[in-house]
Amino acid sequence: MRKIVLMMSVSLDGYLEGPDRDISWHRVDDELHQHFNDTVRHLGGLLSGRVTHDLMAAFWPTADADPAATATTAEFAGIWRDTPKIVYSRTLQHAAWNTTIVRDVVPDEVMALKEQPGGDLGLGGADLAAVFLRHGLVDEIRLYVHPVLIGRGKPLFPHADTTTALHLTESRTFGNGVALLRYEVAGTPPNTGA
Repeated sequence: MRKIVLMMSVSLDGYLEGPDRDISWHRVDDELHQHFNDTVRHLGGLLSGRVTHDLMAAFWPTADADPAATATTAEFAGIWRDTPKIVYSRTLQHAAWNTTIVRDVVPDEVMALKEQPGGDLGLGGADLAAVFLRHGLVDEIRLYVHPVLIGRGKPLFPHADTTTALHLTESRTFGNGVALLRYEVAGTPPNTGA
């Protein structure tokens, strides 16, 4: 069965974006971008909410047509276009670039999607991730922690009333100081309270 893998870049203080959706603090160089290319290339699909999808669709479909695009940027544009995508949105009416629109996260439908053949499914976007986590649908979390404190913005993980146990399976530091922390979701610890 393929896994749902939450993959997000975050600041050291836990924000995925600053005010006004600012991500200028991201430290993506050629080494990290090539890692993203190699990772996404092997995925069976990308799952995102509307905001994340719109941001990606506004840039990646034609990024390789820009004469100033780096080789890694041009390569990712093709990977992004070719990868099947599901965008969860109640309002989006049309999506191009190999994208399917799904209105709601239905756990049984997600489980059926996981049972289909193919590579793991990459999950992006804080709001959608919160829904998937609440339903116990996330199997792995890959955090790309950027060496910066931004002080405020949108946190990756919202406040929750539950504990999610994680098992560290990989850590790696890139040359630019970004640290990959890769966790398997271990499940909820047993209730030992009185």
